[in-house]
Amino acid sequence: MKNLLPEKLRPFSSVIYFMIILVVSHFFWKFFVIGDESNEQVTFFGWNISQPFNYMARHIAVITHSLLDWIGYDITLNSNNVIRHNISKNAVWIVWSCTGIKQAYIFFCIIAFYRGPWLHKLWYIPVGIVLVYLFNIFRITIITIIIDKYPDQFELWQEHILKYAFYGLIFLIWALWNEKFVEKKPLS
Repeated sequence: MKNLLPEKLRPFSSVIYFMIILVVSHFFWKFFVIGDESNEQVTFFGWNISQPFNYMARHIAVITHSLLDWIGYDITLNSNNVIRHNISKNAVWIVWSCTGIKQAYIFFCIIAFYRGPWLHKLWYIPVGIVLVYLFNIFRITIITIIIDKYPDQFELWQEHILKYAFYGLIFLIWALWNEKFVEKKPLS
């Protein structure tokens, strides 16, 4: 493939390509997957695709509730995916955008559309999606713990710290892919 970048940018071509795939994937999602936080309906080009999002929102809520209960938090999970701390009464509502499906989709796009052997992509993408899923469980659990004592910190942790940590994880998984499967130098 011909490199169209100026000479000064060529050492960064892998990262630039990563960023292009990430941004295109993000905006494709932003424009074509439609739903709001208070709505259980999610559409893609007008088709209702809510089922997997609603299933995963419930799944994430149940797993998070189980983890917090196991480590000793006094919490309740209601049928609307609201996890409430019974003493402080602070709560989080697990909605479709908390599922990690978008991040799994972005990770899939990055590896699928990036260079590298397809045979390795067939196992690397599922492993990466499992890591994204586990990080999402960690993220929702941490946010739920934090809002018990510090509800005013919700936006900081949800919209800034853990959101960018999520994309940092995706970058690290991609960097490992790039290092081990794309940029391999032949042995001399």
